[in-house]
Amino acid sequence: MKAISSKDNPTFKQVLRVAQGKKVGSPPYVWLEGLNLSRAWLDAGYSVEYALFDESRLAADSALQAVAARLDPQQCLLLSGGLMRQLSQVEQGQGIGLLVTAPSSSDQWNITQSCVYLDRVQDPGNVGTLLRTMAAAGIEQAYLSPGCAWVWSQKVLRSAQGAHFAMRLHEGVTIECFLERLAIPLYATALEHARSLYEVDLAPQAAWVFGNEGQGVAEALLQAADQRVFIPQVPTVESLNVAAAAAICVFEHRRQRLTQVSD
Repeated sequence: MKAISSKDNPTFKQVLRVAQGKKVGSPPYVWLEGLNLSRAWLDAGYSVEYALFDESRLAADSALQAVAARLDPQQCLLLSGGLMRQLSQVEQGQGIGLLVTAPSSSDQWNITQSCVYLDRVQDPGNVGTLLRTMAAAGIEQAYLSPGCAWVWSQKVLRSAQGAHFAMRLHEGVTIECFLERLAIPLYATALEHARSLYEVDLAPQAAWVFGNEGQGVAEALLQAADQRVFIPQVPTVESLNVAAAAAICVFEHRRQRLTQVSD
């Protein structure tokens, strides 16, 4: 393993830029911090550019040692605690981070399995929470339109809590491309010309679209939807946050599917 002791080291400076949210490389590098994300990445079989460890913590922590054992020593870099803290994006770091390349999206010409399409969802926390919710509901495909927050940004990764490795993520998918590939019913949340979510017999395989925090779902998607749905709520409260609304919709979909299977 190679030790880095200076903040002026070129490799450290490159990793620091990535950790700070700057896009470096093409495809861009990603900073994965912490044991859970590091293990999930390795378990998924993805390659690693560098694994960075807090030198003193690695010497005393068997969990970190187990991760290091899975890697080529040439990929492992040892840093002082001070340098590692400069890379950390959380208050209490775990002494490990991976520099990796963001996976590319695979083409899928026919969409036949339940999925979600995020239409210009700009807040990274919302994107991460949406992915985490979709993964928990058993949805394995997510399509993100141009204008969505970068799915591999630090805030999205922290909010998603490992959902990236339970789903296939497709970024930069235009509305036209998505609709062209879609071979299952499309549901969109809306207030006008919509039925109550709890009155709709949802298809076993379906696509859900959730829209921009301020503007909602694009008109082209609303026009293409097989059914618009709304979530009944008390009239004195404004509409739900997009992540909360999505959770209600996809778990109602899951409930109906489970009920159909048990009948």
